[in-house]
Amino acid sequence: MVASGARVGGLVRAARQGRGVGLRELAARIGVSPATLSEIEHGRTRLTVDRLGLIAAALDMPVGDVLDGRTPRAAEASSEPGRDATDWRRYDPLDLDPVLDAARAEFLAVGYHGATMRRIAARCGLSVSGLYHHYAGKQQILLALVEVTMADLGRRSDAARAEGRDPVDRFCLLVENLALYHSHRAELAFVGNTEMRSFTEANRRRVAGLRTRQQRMVDTEVDAAVAAGAFRPDHPHEASRAVVTMCTALTDWYRPGGPSTPEQIARRYVGFALDMLEDVRAAG
Repeated sequence: MVASGARVGGLVRAARQGRGVGLRELAARIGVSPATLSEIEHGRTRLTVDRLGLIAAALDMPVGDVLDGRTPRAAEASSEPGRDATDWRRYDPLDLDPVLDAARAEFLAVGYHGATMRRIAARCGLSVSGLYHHYAGKQQILLALVEVTMADLGRRSDAARAEGRDPVDRFCLLVENLALYHSHRAELAFVGNTEMRSFTEANRRRVAGLRTRQQRMVDTEVDAAVAAGAFRPDHPHEASRAVVTMCTALTDWYRPGGPSTPEQIARRYVGFALDMLEDVRAAG
């Protein structure tokens, strides 16, 4: 047997994501249900040597590389168009496991406090006892859903920022990314925004740390642009927070099929953000 636990499951998940393979796709390759693979990745099922070998083979990786965390990036692992993990402007359907997808729909329909484990189980075709086998309760499901959301946003933010040539450019790319994310992923982001009050104190601090990281990325570029003389707001930190809040608030009103596309909204929001920071280049 391979040792069980979150560490091994996390290594399997990292290998899968690094290869750019969806949960359902890998589950089909190794002949298990998506729910079973999700259970493995969350450390709730002991992973046998044979099954680890199947996973490694399906990902075209040596077993040792999986266990050592040596995972090539998706761009290096696949020649399929659109599989590049750094293609931060591309939005394919997010590959949620069936339980999280059901919870997303239920939380959107009735809110966290209105949702029940029975209703979530019914949405994903599990018995209530089967659902509890995967997740200890609603709180764990909500946390997992928001962590998936923040991980997706975090990867995109890192990739967007890396393209920038200078602080103003990186600021614009981060704002564009935030606006794109909170429109393309409006439902998931809405759950994360509105259900912060539903977390336990420990989980609230955990998620707040992830959200703070996004704010700090923008703050850093604003500070650098001010130091370089490119931005000249009277209150840079307040302006930076206002810019991020403007983007996250998109979930309150954006609906697919509306008069503006996410890309059009993102371009406008970059312009709004530059106005708020008093971009010297525009003034000149």
